[in-house]
Amino acid sequence: MSREDQNADAEKGEERRGGSPQSVTRVIRLLEALCVSTEPVSLADLSRRLATPKSSLAALLRGLADEDFVTAAEGAWRLGPGAFGLGSALTEARRRLQSSDLVRAGMRRLCERSGETVLLAVGDHDGDQVTYVDLVESPNVVRYSVSIGDRRPFYATAGGRALLSTCSPAAVDVYLKRAALERLSPATVTHPAALVQIVDQVRERGYAQTVDQAAEGVTGSASVIRDASARVVGALVIAAPSGRAQGRLDELGQLVREEAAAISRSLGFR
Repeated sequence: MSREDQNADAEKGEERRGGSPQSVTRVIRLLEALCVSTEPVSLADLSRRLATPKSSLAALLRGLADEDFVTAAEGAWRLGPGAFGLGSALTEARRRLQSSDLVRAGMRRLCERSGETVLLAVGDHDGDQVTYVDLVESPNVVRYSVSIGDRRPFYATAGGRALLSTCSPAAVDVYLKRAALERLSPATVTHPAALVQIVDQVRERGYAQTVDQAAEGVTGSASVIRDASARVVGALVIAAPSGRAQGRLDELGQLVREEAAAISRSLGFR
């Protein structure tokens, strides 16, 4: 028996025992694969793209075809009218559920997971400072305190560095030449070459992190949120007292990156 047949038999066994969550996930991934393709896709291509046995995909496609979510086209598959109807309904539902509500829900989740204050930072029109436009405060008695509307420089904050990482290297250079790189604490990095290297690192790992940069005793971890059009909505920030953050910097970085990605998905970013 081939490995594909063995996998298919195992999946059938799961479904007979009460339904397979994996099948639900595969239906979603299958529809996403057809969404991004400009041409009908063969079963073999879908199998390769989704790393799923053809026999399993064939069963899913037949079920979707019965509901007009997909249509067979010369030995390949494309989206059917049912999928477009569902897409329109989802778009309308998303319009009713405001993006700010989705972001706020993610901020509350992150506050619960991290135990720290969570902020939403956006860049100003000049691209020199971030403004905190929303926050969920930590339940801890000792916590980072900030007010909505407070502004901080890009170069010295986790949120600002995360936003800078979405810019081209040339745009970052222009900003660093224009900005007044003042030392806000003994640890503040102000050398342009060092800041360029830091922003490059943020791009690679998907989140920014600062320790005692904008102020002594404050550690920030931030990652960017995007919407369905890939537009940057802002930076999601965990702000914590440095004493409590030490020893869990990697954890905080991973948490903010994961939650920013989850919020972005809820806003339609793929």
